[in-house]
Amino acid sequence: MPTVAPLDLDDHVVAAAFLGDVPFFATASGAIHRLDHGQKVTQAHDGLLACIRDEANDTVITGGEDGKVQRIAADGTATLLAEVPRKWISVVAAGPQGAVGFAEGRTARVRLADGTIKEFAESRSVEGIAFAPKGLRIGVARYNGVSLHWVAMAGQPVDLEWKGAHTGITFSPDGRFVVTSMQENALHGWKLDTKPGADTRHMRMTGYPAKVKSLSWSVKGKWLASSGAPAAIVWPFSAKDGPMGKPPLELGTRADVMVTSVACHPAEEVVAIGYSDGMVLAARFADSREVLLRRPGKGAITSMAWSRNGKLLAFASEAGDCGVIDLAG
Repeated sequence: MPTVAPLDLDDHVVAAAFLGDVPFFATASGAIHRLDHGQKVTQAHDGLLACIRDEANDTVITGGEDGKVQRIAADGTATLLAEVPRKWISVVAAGPQGAVGFAEGRTARVRLADGTIKEFAESRSVEGIAFAPKGLRIGVARYNGVSLHWVAMAGQPVDLEWKGAHTGITFSPDGRFVVTSMQENALHGWKLDTKPGADTRHMRMTGYPAKVKSLSWSVKGKWLASSGAPAAIVWPFSAKDGPMGKPPLELGTRADVMVTSVACHPAEEVVAIGYSDGMVLAARFADSREVLLRRPGKGAITSMAWSRNGKLLAFASEAGDCGVIDLAG
């Protein structure tokens, strides 16, 4: 059994992340805790709504109820990137070239490295933003589909339409697919064909008993792991048309306990799976082999993050029951 270094925070933890070898835990109150030769705290927001790791800069980007977008460095220093007074920043994204995406209401914004902010108006509330892996382009999840915007170019967005409420968005690492989570216990995907006149193919990924709130791509983008069932549902994306016509893997199946968080390993085709009862295990795609990493604890697992070398796994729960699992321990 791997060793677990526990951390008990009296707060709902929104996200866990590693900056270098230092684990960070972002709480709903706006406090960012880090374990760096002892527990240290940065008060980043008056109420935190969103937090994501910016891999390019090895920082985390946060958005809050105070209308602020902050960048938190590995030493805990907070830098204010943008502020929209009296608005809640519930969506943030990290992109290439130092770009940061954020949204409130029906407006998506991208802040460039030089501080310039570009605005993109949507007809409905923005529920998610993601940067495409190639070129400075964003996808915006909204009601009835996705808008694709080139950040540096004026003009109409490409609209990917599908009826229903789209609540989150992710691009495949190779940029061939965009996938959204939906209000109706499903994922929806589009194959992005760049050839002129080519049709955009739809992918429906249904059958979940609960809403999908956690998505994670495998190291080479061949698999997309998801929560929302009593197992991690892992869709195959290596074929030309992605998962169309192919069944998903079901890893870490438990009869009556839901998967609430997934995090794919940075180097191996392995996924960490967090459950509603606080348990964490790892499962391998090739043979479904499982390793118990943590026994059940307090609260559903809300977030997990691997260290860069894949030897440490940080986990966080809605009850503030957090910690770091040392797989070499």
